[in-house]
Amino acid sequence: MQLSQIILFVHDAPRMQAFYARLGLVIVDGDAATGFVRLRDPAGGAALALHFTAAVGPPTGPRTDTALKPCFHVDDLDAARAALVAGGATMRDVHRFDGIAICDGVDP
Repeated sequence: MQLSQIILFVHDAPRMQAFYARLGLVIVDGDAATGFVRLRDPAGGAALALHFTAAVGPPTGPRTDTALKPCFHVDDLDAARAALVAGGATMRDVHRFDGIAICDGVDP
């Protein structure tokens, strides 16, 4: 069995598509303007589908307590964070512990 797709229900699919494009994901099919688009890392792997639903209201702040947290691997976390910030993404501080470095980003 192989994971093929994760669907993220969103309030603003075009804005979320732009955010995930800054993370390097490319469109597989669909169009966020119509309310459904699938994105994927150019190297392959599972797709991230963004699906508009009115059941998800406009954001009231960063999602900190959610059942879904997409994670991305990068070879150079500090450089990736700097590039994302330069591109307008909201990124938190880098935390390092036990040989691991993490940095949370805030999606729209």
